[in-house]
Amino acid sequence: MITGSTDGKIMVRRCLVTFKPFRIFVVGIGFFSVCFLMTSLGGQFSAKRLGDSPFTIRTEETLILQSTWWSTVAFLGFTNKMLGGVESRGVLRKISDMLEVILKRMDSLSKLNNTSSTDARRLDELSSALNRFQPAGLVERIQAIAQNVSNMATRVEQILQNSMVQGRVVRDGTSSQCEIPRDPHFPECPGKVDWMRARWTSDPCYAFYGVDGSDCSFLVYLSEVEWFCPPLVWRNQSSPPTQYVVQPKAPKRQAAFRTDLSVLLDQVGAGKESLSFMKRRIRRLAQQWAAAANRLDAKLEQRWRDQKKILVHVGFLTEESGDVFSPKVLKGGPLGEMVQWADILTALHVLGHNLKISMSVKELQGFLGVPPGRGSCPLTGPLPFDLIYTDYHGMQQMKQHMGLSLKKHKCHIRVIDTFGTEPAYNHEEYATLHGYRTNWGYWNLNARQYMTMFPHTPDNSFMGFVSEELNETEKKSIQQNKVNNMAVVYGKEASMWKQGKDGFLQILHNYMEVHGTVYYETQRPPEVPAFVKNHGLLPQHELQQLLRKAKLFIGFGFPYEGPAPLEAIANGCIFLQPKFTPPHSSLNHEFFRGKPTSREVSSQHPYAEQYIGRPHVMTVDYNNSLEFDSAIREIMRTQVEPYLPYEYTCEGMLERVHAYIQHQDFCSLEPPFVPTNLSRPGSAGGSRVPGPLFVPLPNSTALGWASNVTAPAAWPPLSSLRLLVSQEGQSCVETCRSEGFICEPAHFRFINNKEALRRLEVQCDVVDSEVNHILPAFSVLRRECGLQREPLLFSCAGYSPKYRRLCPCRDFRRGQVALCRDCL
Repeated sequence: MITGSTDGKIMVRRCLVTFKPFRIFVVGIGFFSVCFLMTSLGGQFSAKRLGDSPFTIRTEETLILQSTWWSTVAFLGFTNKMLGGVESRGVLRKISDMLEVILKRMDSLSKLNNTSSTDARRLDELSSALNRFQPAGLVERIQAIAQNVSNMATRVEQILQNSMVQGRVVRDGTSSQCEIPRDPHFPECPGKVDWMRARWTSDPCYAFYGVDGSDCSFLVYLSEVEWFCPPLVWRNQSSPPTQYVVQPKAPKRQAAFRTDLSVLLDQVGAGKESLSFMKRRIRRLAQQWAAAANRLDAKLEQRWRDQKKILVHVGFLTEESGDVFSPKVLKGGPLGEMVQWADILTALHVLGHNLKISMSVKELQGFLGVPPGRGSCPLTGPLPFDLIYTDYHGMQQMKQHMGLSLKKHKCHIRVIDTFGTEPAYNHEEYATLHGYRTNWGYWNLNARQYMTMFPHTPDNSFMGFVSEELNETEKKSIQQNKVNNMAVVYGKEASMWKQGKDGFLQILHNYMEVHGTVYYETQRPPEVPAFVKNHGLLPQHELQQLLRKAKLFIGFGFPYEGPAPLEAIANGCIFLQPKFTPPHSSLNHEFFRGKPTSREVSSQHPYAEQYIGRPHVMTVDYNNSLEFDSAIREIMRTQVEPYLPYEYTCEGMLERVHAYIQHQDFCSLEPPFVPTNLSRPGSAGGSRVPGPLFVPLPNSTALGWASNVTAPAAWPPLSSLRLLVSQEGQSCVETCRSEGFICEPAHFRFINNKEALRRLEVQCDVVDSEVNHILPAFSVLRRECGLQREPLLFSCAGYSPKYRRLCPCRDFRRGQVALCRDCL
């Protein structure tokens, strides 16, 4: 092929240059393959000498495997040598012959008696792959050869592994003891074993627990680590399966109030602007937290409080969730979530609990004891915490890394949820079947495990946050220094000033000097009108000083339900906000679409409108110029004092969180409430005395629990129960509020019975038990009554235009809507 002519030399040189990079590549592949095969096979052989082996490999099998090995090495050496010279059809034919020799060795190996049918099938697949090799271009041929060598190494390794497994079975005498059980108490066992056979290598955690590919190891894992198969009788019963182990309870320790926050500040960490913001807030409010702790300690009369082991995992600030908040802290981004998390951490620390804080998935894995791998396996031991506070991002991360353990331990979890999650969205199957499924929710928790920023969803628990509280001297100073014609606009981002704001801003400008705190870098934002005095983004203490001077704090309608209006009201401002007609919800507004709630928001800040109200809060139609003008003039005439609801003080939050930690228990199963099992005090032998459980309350349309009937243990206690009936199309939230109460989902189980229907004089031709989030309820026209069959669907929020609902309302403490009068 090579000639003496100049043209021929050039052609050959070009050919060699063209294939040189690929030669290097394939030589590398060959070297890697040799190393891999030596590690996989040579190591196996060295470990399988008769003197060292845990079981015996027959000499015939050893010889054939060694023969296959040396044939493969020879093949690779020959291939590398070929690449150093000139290609020819004869060379390719020799490669093909070499592969044929290797294939024959593999066929001989597959015929040995201790080779399983599965191994034989795998070797047949390899044979088929080799037979499909046809001469083609050089590059394609070499690639095919390299792939086939890799495949052969994998197949031989699998054969050796299975041989080891079979030898272990023979050695242990467990071959007959590892048959897959057909136990009606464990119906999922055979299917789980099949899954393990196909997928046990998909996650390293299975090998961590001792799974090695044998049925015995599958059954041991599925019976002792997971709980899908029955315990194996031949296993050491002195170490029972992890799911059956009842861990001895550690001795209870008493929680003591703390006033030193230095340990907490160290735990929060550093490295992000969001964490720096939270630490600044903790330091600024440190004295108020200390004073509140002393007052609450005196109120509780130093009673015993259990110290809890608590993990706080702030999922939305982890890098794995994207953490879009930290970069915006100094650029006018939302701070409400960081305000709340800083206050939650401080409250838990001050209450004296044993606190761990996680700001990354790696820290989460370490605290929980997650086995190495991809999260398919349960935790390595019992849950090391009594409570876990996290958010929706954290829930997703725990699901990914805790595997089946999340379902087992989810009763310990509390989800910080700004806008609330209603029961219809929380129940996964029901949400999917009835159109309530969203990207959030569907966790099948007790709805009270979700904890909100404001008490807008009684189905959830109200966590809240705190605002800075003023002393009497500061309040007097503020009243003396208020500027009557000064307004501050609630809107830190320039985008909030766009579209439709000019009209009412001009009216406001006619009466007041307008100030803004809009973030900008170099130039004034063009969206902000020229008559607005923009201070730029202010540090918290400077913003406080600005609010202490201003008479009015005015909202644009967004953001919804933030902490700023409460801070403004606490500093003596009147808050003016727009009324939404119709109310905003997931049905008509993009912001709420996809959130797990059907709640209708009637204004920018419903809590301020409903729980504070005039004169501190005014809600008007901004599109009505006359109404807006009248509101501004009224504000200028009105004098108000700084006001802060007790539930948003440090003491109020400590009181609330203390009550939740000591009394809420979602891990103990609630026994079904059976009215006929109740007795009355003083009755002979505890026998039931005829009479109603629910009796009319004086000066009220509600029924209460009969005082002469022994009340089952419950929190809130049944002394707080107020039983009402809604109108058609009315939720229990509205029904209870209209009578000055609040809906209490914990009381649903006590009114979900025929006794409650009888005492309300409801006429029922039929009483059915169903799964529906509006039950218990009844239809007046149809004389049909329905009771709830699924406790997770007890819902204060549900309503139907065709049914009237039974509503379990309760009383509440002044300034503390989360707690009933007897809840402490």
